[in-house]
Amino acid sequence: RIIFLINGVVLFMACITFFVFEYYLFKVTTKEKIATIGKIISANSTASLAFDDHESATEILAALNTEPYISGACLYDTAAKIFATYKGDGAAFPVPGERGYKFSFTYIEGFEPVVLENRQLGTLYLRSDVTAMYDRLKLYAFVVVMVLILSFLVAYILVRFLKKSITAPILSLAETARVVSEQNNYSVRATKMSKDELGMLTDAFNRMLERIEQQNASLLEFNQDLEQKVKDRTMQLELVNKELEGFSYSVSHDLRAPLRAIIGFTSILEEEYSNVLDQEGKRITAVIKKNTAKMGQLIDDLLAFSRMSRQENTKAPVNMNTMVQEVKDNLAGQVNIDNIQWKIHTLPVVNANQNMIRQVWVNLVANAVKYSAKNAHPGIEIGSYAENGEIIFFVKDNGVGFDQQYSNKLFGVFQRLHSAEEFEGTGIGLALVAKIIAREGGRVWAEGEVNKGACFYFSLHAGEKSPAA
Repeated sequence: RIIFLINGVVLFMACITFFVFEYYLFKVTTKEKIATIGKIISANSTASLAFDDHESATEILAALNTEPYISGACLYDTAAKIFATYKGDGAAFPVPGERGYKFSFTYIEGFEPVVLENRQLGTLYLRSDVTAMYDRLKLYAFVVVMVLILSFLVAYILVRFLKKSITAPILSLAETARVVSEQNNYSVRATKMSKDELGMLTDAFNRMLERIEQQNASLLEFNQDLEQKVKDRTMQLELVNKELEGFSYSVSHDLRAPLRAIIGFTSILEEEYSNVLDQEGKRITAVIKKNTAKMGQLIDDLLAFSRMSRQENTKAPVNMNTMVQEVKDNLAGQVNIDNIQWKIHTLPVVNANQNMIRQVWVNLVANAVKYSAKNAHPGIEIGSYAENGEIIFFVKDNGVGFDQQYSNKLFGVFQRLHSAEEFEGTGIGLALVAKIIAREGGRVWAEGEVNKGACFYFSLHAGEKSPAA
């Protein structure tokens, strides 16, 4: 169809150009021919007009019978009266006009002055029909139709030949590609039908299928090995987890008993030997009890950290505003927060593990209270904002802050940027926060400056926001 369309358009444009040129050429040659005849007749008619010889003028006009397409001629005298005529076919002769010839749809006509020694003796009128042009165009139209028929016949033969040598290989490639895409069968191959460019394309296509098949086989083998490795590692992890559970139980049971004994005997010393102990002795027993309690808290934090990955992560809608207020109220019962200037923005409801997220808020808010306590006018700001498909929460304080270059150490176990003498703590809280948020699919980071406060951030996916939000 494309070849036929191109062939037809090209031939049509060629024929239009041919007809337009032929029409123009006919008009030019016909006008030149009529003008030449007019000049000859007018030159021969000077004597007839000069001597008023009507018979001679008629004989001169009769010589036009050698031109079959001349349909009428007329000689006018100086008074514009008809002097002699030729044919006319019943059509009236026009009034003499200006010198020259013009075309109409059916004929060409014009006037030629009869001049003798620069004196006009009369005017010659000639009229010729254009039948010759139409006859010629009809002949050309017949020739064009025959050329069109012959061209389309030759084009059809070429198409039948090209269909076998070009279309068939392309259709074979297309069918092979369809089978590959629909069945994911990379073992099929396209049939090579020639050694030309299409044959090279077929070879390249088949080599591509062969490489994909080899890659798929390698991937399948790799996946099988990977599955086996995953099974082996899973079994190893299960064994390690069981050992950790046993270790956790041992830590919980075996270490707590000595700690309880230390606290118990220290309490006995304080109660039964208070009259013997001086102030220094009482201070020492208080230090023993305080550090023993701290050791117990550290054990609790380590156990909580180790058990985090084994806890079921059940999610439900969590009202962050209510939870932050509860955390704040609980802290009020433990430390003095009356002098803190709180700025708590409206927080969204999100889907998360309620107990774990509560632990995040407890650690972050407690840290903000602890590290801003030495400021004369402590202030804490809590808020959130949406960014790149995440909801980002933050807790900001105006406390002692930290050096930003060490921010990567904040969320590691036992990593502290301040000494225990300055601020109490086990060094587990922020590591626990990082682990919880990682389980929730988010991330944590911090920004700070020494003596200018700190801001801790954690993010949750915005897609996990509940409909109630």
